[in-house]
Amino acid sequence: MKFLQIEEALKKKGKVSVRGWVYRIRKLKNNIFIVLRDSTDIIQCVVKDPKLVKIADELLMESSLEIEGKIYAEKRAPTGYEIEVSKLNVVHAAEDFPIGKDQSPEFLLDQRHLYIRSRKMTAIMKIRSTIFGAIHEFYRSKGFYEFQSPILVPGGAEEGPTMFEVKYFNKKMFLAQTWQLYAEAAMFGLEKIYCISPSFRAEKSKTSRHLTEYWHAEMEVAWLNLDGLMDYAEELIKFILKKVIKENKKEFMILGRDIKKLEPSLKKKFPRITYTEALKLLEKKKGMKVKWGKDLRTIEEEKIMELYDTIVFVTHYPKEEMAFYKPKDPNNPKVAMCFDALGPEGVGELIGGSERDEDLDELIKSLKSKGEDIKDYHYYLDTRKYGSIPHAGFGLGVERIVRWICGLDSVKDAIGFPRTMIRWNP
Repeated sequence: MKFLQIEEALKKKGKVSVRGWVYRIRKLKNNIFIVLRDSTDIIQCVVKDPKLVKIADELLMESSLEIEGKIYAEKRAPTGYEIEVSKLNVVHAAEDFPIGKDQSPEFLLDQRHLYIRSRKMTAIMKIRSTIFGAIHEFYRSKGFYEFQSPILVPGGAEEGPTMFEVKYFNKKMFLAQTWQLYAEAAMFGLEKIYCISPSFRAEKSKTSRHLTEYWHAEMEVAWLNLDGLMDYAEELIKFILKKVIKENKKEFMILGRDIKKLEPSLKKKFPRITYTEALKLLEKKKGMKVKWGKDLRTIEEEKIMELYDTIVFVTHYPKEEMAFYKPKDPNNPKVAMCFDALGPEGVGELIGGSERDEDLDELIKSLKSKGEDIKDYHYYLDTRKYGSIPHAGFGLGVERIVRWICGLDSVKDAIGFPRTMIRWNP
């Protein structure tokens, strides 16, 4: 038998052969209805032959089958077609599947190695795949080079307490929080570079936004300022949205996601407001008074985003709250030349980016103020000694954009096997 994927079989007439797994099974006295799934779709199969009914009667959900039969239109079937089974081969008779209806999110995370085959997770993973492909396509169409950096690094780029320590022979190393420090070195040769790779943050957080291991889409560009950087970020997000809306209609239907909620960010210009303006909006529109200098928390970001239906750039955060490499605004040394892109529907920060500090003395001063060992950053500081130039870059948290695009409650469903402060298995 030449097997077709179910998506192909649905377009055929006459006899077809398909294979897959039992998604649903309904056993009547003389007939058994099997909804078979594969990676492409589902199709209802009806077993009427008494010999085959006897075999099918023993089957449980997720049993793997090979089926041959005549396909025909059937309005009552889930996808509008049905196969009358003439041949049935049981590849593997599954045991009683532990996942049923109305299971708790924590139970489904415990069983992720099995739940990942569900239609919901399959739809999310397909959209995720489209997003990864779109990121690569966007950057390559803009003349970027893909560049990879080490995962094991001697020092961090963000806060020291959020670093995972690793024993490296007789030395202490860390898992990379970002490719940025190495990317800045490579930028002097390649000028426009990007990468999608894992990043690790030992954040003691149990929120729906945070993972300790996530995929980071980062870019670094020579001769670029903050406004140009935000232009790239907006173009990238619109490119991703256009791609998934075109290619993943079926997956959005499975998820019950209203893509009209994504359309404003595709069609409208993203507003750009400063951190100071954001605080004024919070006080005026939401009755929340936030002391200047405090970083925006989840609640404040959510309240800001209740005022918008698109992604919003918030710029010029307080310098003291920022990473060491974010430079002061020459017109206002209290703020940094940086931005966060906040997503609607409560998803929070999607992208963080900044210009990079070119001043060697300022970098050393900032590192010391944060208690870092200057020797761990010698390679980075060297880049400022030999033809330093203006440059900028940003990082996009892929799981966060997957969460927003798919309309998920938690970022934990935006990746195959999530890692958090309390979850490291399966």
